[in-house]
Amino acid sequence: MTTLTIFFCGTGSTKFDNAHENYWDGELVSTLASHHAGREFAEWIVVDGPGTSNLQADDLFTKSKDYGLSGTLFGKGWEENVQHAMNIIKGKCDWQREQLTEAEYNRLKAAGIPIEDVKVEGSWLWRKYNYGERSVTQQKLQEQIIKTFRKDGVIPTKVNLVGWSRGGISCHMLANAMFNDSALQNIPVNIFAIDPVPGIGNFQEHRVKLNYNVKEYVGFYARDERSKGFSCVIPQTATGTKTSIFPMPGRHATLVGNASADGVSGPKVVAEPGLIVRHFAEVCLKRWGTVLDKNLNLTDADLRNHTAAIVNEAAKYKAMEKCSYTWFTELDQGERYVSLGSKGVPFSTVKGTIYTPATGLTTSVLDVEAYRAIR
Repeated sequence: MTTLTIFFCGTGSTKFDNAHENYWDGELVSTLASHHAGREFAEWIVVDGPGTSNLQADDLFTKSKDYGLSGTLFGKGWEENVQHAMNIIKGKCDWQREQLTEAEYNRLKAAGIPIEDVKVEGSWLWRKYNYGERSVTQQKLQEQIIKTFRKDGVIPTKVNLVGWSRGGISCHMLANAMFNDSALQNIPVNIFAIDPVPGIGNFQEHRVKLNYNVKEYVGFYARDERSKGFSCVIPQTATGTKTSIFPMPGRHATLVGNASADGVSGPKVVAEPGLIVRHFAEVCLKRWGTVLDKNLNLTDADLRNHTAAIVNEAAKYKAMEKCSYTWFTELDQGERYVSLGSKGVPFSTVKGTIYTPATGLTTSVLDVEAYRAIR
């Protein structure tokens, strides 16, 4: 039996952001991935977000390309990310990087391994270099890791998904892709999403609605985000899916460890929301069977101290509402505009008995007891 955990980074974020200067103790998704105690590829993977120049292109199980600015603006590349994750689940790539890169070629040459000299092709103006073929591709090595270290067969028995921003929406997309695949449809899925934001024009059903293969959905949403085009999604879940959603003071990046006053960059000022979200991400993942180390293990007393600090700094969070990642801000009756499924509504209207607790996005930050629903 294997529990596979897939970490989807947000737009412009990568697996290396656990040491990014904008996050005082590491960006949440990449940090959680770096704390997984199991075998990469067999038990966990981390997927770079759209708009990251595709640093992982050579390792993906499906062919992708560098979408550049269109990745940042429109999410281009996340469909390939989802297909890569599908292939990882099945343990079978549909594409391999067979050609050596320049770095690999130089490393092999320096080690004295007998390989052909680099081939120069084309005219002097449009010169290209062919560094030869790999004898074994990265994808084949990773396939073998999956075959060796997944217990009781290649297909995992459970899949846990974690994602921030477009990475959160990627969790929705992957869960639906699994539901529509006969080989994966019956695998139970759990999702921990942090402020899932699809971007303008990306509210199609497979991004805003979930099926019954999702057994539990936990979402944390940034109460003080006001950037135009940053409407977050509270997905429509299936009957029987335990759904818990919580508001958290701060901006989009505040929830994943950016502790600056403007939610962009600067010294640590408002660290508490990121600590609370990280703690409950760890709590949920461990409860779902993911093996993590270096956990925060916050006590109820710790949580009360953090929430009291948030209340005491209310003016700082209020000031964040004037900031925008996209130059423009938007309001709906004085609060954030969100997408309930595909329908736009004000933030505080998202509540009701379909959620646990029923207070939904009106839950008080001081109500530490409300978090018992996800412990």
